[in-house]
Amino acid sequence: MNPVSHNNIVNFIWGIADDVLRDVYVRGKYRDVILPMTVIRRLDALLEPSKEKVLGMKSQLDAAGIANQHAALCQASGEAFYNVSPFTLRDLKNRAKQQQLKADFEAYLDGFSPNVQEILDKFKFRNQIPTLIEADILGHLLEKFLDSRVNLSPKPLQDTEGRELLPALDNHSMGTIFEELIRRFNEENNEEAGEHFTPRDVVKLMADLIFLPIADLIESGTYLVYDGACGTGGMLTVAEERLAELALNHGKEVSPSTSLDRKYSLRPMPSPKPIYSSRVKGLRRRI
Repeated sequence: MNPVSHNNIVNFIWGIADDVLRDVYVRGKYRDVILPMTVIRRLDALLEPSKEKVLGMKSQLDAAGIANQHAALCQASGEAFYNVSPFTLRDLKNRAKQQQLKADFEAYLDGFSPNVQEILDKFKFRNQIPTLIEADILGHLLEKFLDSRVNLSPKPLQDTEGRELLPALDNHSMGTIFEELIRRFNEENNEEAGEHFTPRDVVKLMADLIFLPIADLIESGTYLVYDGACGTGGMLTVAEERLAELALNHGKEVSPSTSLDRKYSLRPMPSPKPIYSSRVKGLRRRI
């Protein structure tokens, strides 16, 4: 993604806070709403195309009395997560009655798979719902995140004739946007941004320093990249990509079956450990 598009998305999401949350939240608490909603909207965009397929699979599994449904539902969604509620965010934004919106939004959140539930629990986002409902701003918040001027989907936004209106947002770009939002919120709260964000050039240099001195000694095989305080997982993502580039030049074997798994950056991992929480202290990525 080019820097202009990146900045436009960051500025748009940043602006939602002032447009919707002002006079309801103090500025230091904006992040408690904006960060989880950014993640929820990204997941919603990923799951929207397969919604009917997932609901159909859910009905079949329930009718067959199958208790362990996770793998089948992930296969139906095409992702490592799913949502079995009957709603998408678009279904909810026009609810006229606040109490109905509250009930349906909570049902929507409850419909996510267990790995996403852990992310929501880390954010403590459900604690914000009563405030959003009491101030009558939840519907407005959803409407802002669904604005057609911003695309958080991995697919491009097109018009009826197939012409691209907005570019797709890949996982790496989404992760970079999320980290920029964290950086800005930290600065607003007089926190040290560097505690949560490492510049990409520095990560690439770190990967080079680890790999290049011993490149000729490494045997073909599977290795683990470990970050003992992974935060959002951005360092792991960039290190993974850099090591893949280096492997093409130094590796003895290049095969699709041994290529890197690039399913992270603002997607929940197959394991239940979320990459979004700075409280996650250890995370390995297989290479």
